[in-house]
Amino acid sequence: MDDVPRGLGELEPSLDDPSFYLNRELSQLEFVRRVLALAKDTAVPLLERLRYLCITSAVLDEFFEIRVAGLKQRELHHSVHSGPDNLSPTQTLERIHQKAHNLVDSQYQSLNHDILPALAEEGIRFLRRDEWDKTQKEFVDQLFHNEILPLLSPLGLDPSHPFPRVQNKSLNFIVPLEGPDAFGRDHGIAVVQAPRALPRIIPFPAEVAGGPYDYMFLTSIIHAHVGDLFPGMEVKGCYQFRLTRNSDLFVDEEEVDDLLHALEGELRSRHFGDAVRLEVAENCPDTITSYLQHQFGLKPDDIYKVDGPVNLHRLMSVPDLVARPDLKFRAFTPEVPEEILGIHDIFDLLRKKDLLFHHPFQSFAPVVEFLKKAAEDPNVLAIKMTLYRTGSDSALIDALETAALAGKEVTVVIELMARFDERANIDLATRLQDAGAYVAYGVVGYKTHAKMALVLRRDSDGLRNYVHLGTGNYHQRTARLYTDFGLMTSDPSMTEDVRRLFLLLTGLGTPQKMERIVPAPFDLQKGLLAWIETEIKNHEAGLPARIQAKMNSLTDPKMIKALYKASQAGVPIDLIVRGTCRLKPGIPGVSETIQVRSILGRFLEHTRAFVFENGGEPLVFLSSADWMERNLYRRVETCFPVLDPKLKARVRAEAIDCYLKDNLWAWVLGPDGHYERIQPEKGSPPLSAQESLLARFGAEKP
Repeated sequence: MDDVPRGLGELEPSLDDPSFYLNRELSQLEFVRRVLALAKDTAVPLLERLRYLCITSAVLDEFFEIRVAGLKQRELHHSVHSGPDNLSPTQTLERIHQKAHNLVDSQYQSLNHDILPALAEEGIRFLRRDEWDKTQKEFVDQLFHNEILPLLSPLGLDPSHPFPRVQNKSLNFIVPLEGPDAFGRDHGIAVVQAPRALPRIIPFPAEVAGGPYDYMFLTSIIHAHVGDLFPGMEVKGCYQFRLTRNSDLFVDEEEVDDLLHALEGELRSRHFGDAVRLEVAENCPDTITSYLQHQFGLKPDDIYKVDGPVNLHRLMSVPDLVARPDLKFRAFTPEVPEEILGIHDIFDLLRKKDLLFHHPFQSFAPVVEFLKKAAEDPNVLAIKMTLYRTGSDSALIDALETAALAGKEVTVVIELMARFDERANIDLATRLQDAGAYVAYGVVGYKTHAKMALVLRRDSDGLRNYVHLGTGNYHQRTARLYTDFGLMTSDPSMTEDVRRLFLLLTGLGTPQKMERIVPAPFDLQKGLLAWIETEIKNHEAGLPARIQAKMNSLTDPKMIKALYKASQAGVPIDLIVRGTCRLKPGIPGVSETIQVRSILGRFLEHTRAFVFENGGEPLVFLSSADWMERNLYRRVETCFPVLDPKLKARVRAEAIDCYLKDNLWAWVLGPDGHYERIQPEKGSPPLSAQESLLARFGAEKP
C-alpha cells in the first residue's frame, strides 16, 4: 500500500518528492479492482456482472503481457530506472504480485459463490462432470469421440519429446501417468494442448439439457475422457494450465526499412515471448506445479492457482448467447440529431454550422454517412483519413474503397503498431492498396493516434475542405460501447490545420504553426502547460480560474507537477480520470484543491475533454490524447478547440458537469492511492451521468 505523504511543516515541498506520486502499475490494478466491484454489485444486471468479471480477466491478461513483462525485462537487465514514485522494477513487481493475487482470489470467489449460483437460479447453468445425467454423459461421450478427439495430439514427455512450446494464453492440460506405454517408456507425464479451433463453452442441445440454458466447459469434457487419450495407462490426474507471455512487439526503428514486413516477422513470434505468469488449477499437486514453474523459468510469485477455469474471459460469450434481456442493461436506440435527419447534403449543412456528436448516446451513423457521401459525391476530389482501430467489417472502409475505385484521391494513414490490432491493420492496408488508395504507415517511432478525416470538395465557390475530428477510433462497434465525441466542421482555419498535419504524416517537412489544432508530439504538452499557467495567473489576479479535465489516464510527471503548482496557487481542479492516475490529490500544501474521480459504468469512458476557465471566457478542447508520456512525446495526436458557444456549453455539461454530480458510478481517489465509491447523501437523489445522458439522447427500448 502506498503511504499517505508525510506532513510538510513550514518548508516549501519539492514536487519531485516520490511520496507525491502513485505507481503507474499499482494504479492500473486499482482500476481492475473497481471493475471487479461492479461484478459484485447486485444492483447491476446479472449477465452484465458476468461481463464485468470477464473484463477484469482480459485487463489482467494485457497487464501481464505488457506491463509486467516490461518490468521483468528491466529487472533482468538490472535497470535502475524508476518512475517518479522511485520504486524499482523489483519493488514494483513485489507489490504487483501481492495485489494481483488478491484480485484473482476475489475474482474466483465472486464467480463461484455469487455469480454462478445466481445464474443457476435463473436457469443458466454450467454443469460439472458429476452433474451430468446418463443421457448427457452419452451425448458428451459421442461429442468427444466425433468432434474433439480427432483434433487432440497428446504429447508424452521423454528425451525425444521435450516439453512443448506452449502458446501465449492457450489452454493446456498436464497429465501424470503410471505404467509403461507400447514402447516400454514409463516417463509418467504428458501434455495435452486444446486446439484453438475448439469452443471453450459448449451448449447442451435441448433434447438432453435439463434447463433452458445448460452449458459445459471444454475442460470438463477433456477431463472426463482424458483416459481415452492414453489407453492401457493409469491417469493419475489432469490439471489445466495457461501461460501468459510477453506480447509487446519490438521493431528496431533505426534498422527497419519496411515497417510492414518487419512487423509481420514480429507477429509470428508474439505467441512465444518470455513467460511472465502461469495460471494452474487449484487442485494441481505442488510437485506438478513446481515442475511447470521450472519449465517456464518462473518464480513462485508468478504462479496463480485458480479455483475454476484458468481463463475467465472465455465466459464473455455467455451474455450474448442467453436471450434474457431482463438480466442485461436495457437496450436503447442512439439519437440521430434532428438537424441532420432527412438531410441530403451534409456538406451544405457543414458550411452553415459545426456538428458535435456524443457517442454512444448519439449515433455514429452520421460519421459513416459523411464518408459514404464523400465517396459517392462527384464533386469530392480527395479523402484523407487516419485509422488506428477500425474493425475488419467496416462501412467506413467500404466507403474508402468505393472512393478509391471511383478514381478519387484517397490517402489513408494506418497505424500498423496499434497493439493487438496489427494483423487486422496489415490486412486493411493491403485491401485499400489493392483498391488504389495511397496507404502510409505514419512515422516510425511515433504512433499515429489522431482521429481525423478530411474531405476536399469542389463547391460552387471553389475548393473547400471538410473535416471530422474525434476522441475515439473509427470503429463502429466500439462507438456503441465507448463514450467519445466527434466534431464535424468546415471552419477554414481548422481544416487547414488538418491538411497540414496530413502533410507531415505522409510527406517530409518541419512542423508548421497551426492556428487552431494543437498537435502532439510538437505543441500539445507546451500548450497544456501554458493554459495551466494562465489559470494560475488569473487566480492570482482575482479573475475566474478553474481547470477541469476528463481523460483515460494521467501519468506524465510534468503535467502532474504543473497541476500541483496550480493547486498550490489555489486554482480549483476537477479531474475525471477513468483508469491509471499517478497524481495524488489532497496532499496538504501540494494538491489540496484537486479532486480526482473515476467513473465506471455501462459504457467505457473514453472521452478526452479539457476546460480552462480563462478569466471567464472558457477554452474548451477535445482531444485524442491522454496526459501520458506516450501520448505527449511519442504519438501523433490532436487537441482541437470547440468554437461554437452552444457546442462548448454542451461539451462542458455532458463531459464534465454531469460526471462531477454522479453519485452512483463514481469513485473518488484518496492520497493513499485507494478509491472509495461515492454513495448518494441522505436526501439526495441518485444520479448516474451515463443514465442521465441516455435519458437525454437515447430512446430506451422496452
